[in-house]
Amino acid sequence: MRNFLLPLTALGMLLFGVNHIRTRQTETPQIPPPIAPAGSPYPDRVAGAGLVEAATENIAIGTHLPGIVDRVFVRVGQRVRSDEPLFELDTRLVRSQIAVQESRSASSRAELSKLEQLPRPEDIPPVVAQREEAEAVVRQWEDEYARQQQLARDKATTESSLVASRQKLAAARADAAGMKAEEERLRAGAWEADKTIARAAVAMTEAEILQLKTQLDLHRVCTPVLMDEAGAVELTVLQVNVRPGEAVDTMSGKALVMLGDVRRKHVRVDIDEHDAPRFRENGAATGVLRGDIDKTLPLKFMRIEPFVLPKRSLTGDNTERVDTRVLQVLYEITSNADAIFIGELKDSGWYDKV
Repeated sequence: MRNFLLPLTALGMLLFGVNHIRTRQTETPQIPPPIAPAGSPYPDRVAGAGLVEAATENIAIGTHLPGIVDRVFVRVGQRVRSDEPLFELDTRLVRSQIAVQESRSASSRAELSKLEQLPRPEDIPPVVAQREEAEAVVRQWEDEYARQQQLARDKATTESSLVASRQKLAAARADAAGMKAEEERLRAGAWEADKTIARAAVAMTEAEILQLKTQLDLHRVCTPVLMDEAGAVELTVLQVNVRPGEAVDTMSGKALVMLGDVRRKHVRVDIDEHDAPRFRENGAATGVLRGDIDKTLPLKFMRIEPFVLPKRSLTGDNTERVDTRVLQVLYEITSNADAIFIGELKDSGWYDKV
């Protein structure tokens, strides 16, 4: 048995190798794809992937101020007019600040009104009485000084009495002049410079109130005003990415609400920079939706975005490169647009280069 064991093992290994080689060289049958790839109707063509968007482009609404969302006024699919509210942030803090500033403004206006109404009628009689009293004292000391002069001529008084009466007369005249000046100042009313300062204080408080009210308006985010030949454009809410109680800020770059005019739909097509020199805007164009190659979409040329930018919309093709730069071309879908959704990716588009 030992003499036959090695040849039998070699023969078995030989048969196994022959069978393995024969089975591995069998051609794998080609299975047709479940959906045939799209084809081009044009002999000369430039192809590019396109993304469906609203006629107004997809408008990503943000917020002017950071804060906590208090109310959301819209829902997905709702049509909104210009300047219609979309959502509102919590406004309790700014409303309290407005109330405080309005109180300060009322105080400033009252101060200005007080200055403009000066002098008060009841303030004048006491000053007039004081002035008349001072004048009476002046007349008294004038008479006293005259008698002292006569006595001095008759050598019936001393020099010190004469000097004292003269000094008291001068002091009485100074008091009378001061009371007269005080009466004139009171009758003249408030100083104009004080009125100017009071008016500036009123203007400043009113400006601060206006600033706070503007900040209050910024807490409510509204639909932008878009105009066309027929007037204001009604937009459709495409996405609502905010809920009451959520915190939002101005730096996240997140589209809190997405709006767009879906009555007409456009296709933003990315033309590879290597194919851009062969592109002709006056050529015919059709598009095919991914998963439905039997439905072709006639396209109408709108415009070319003149800035070539890095590619952002990738289709998943293994031939695509992330560093590819593309020329963006906008087309309008002229028919069969109702069954197309915003953001849908066109599997391919061909453009006759004639």
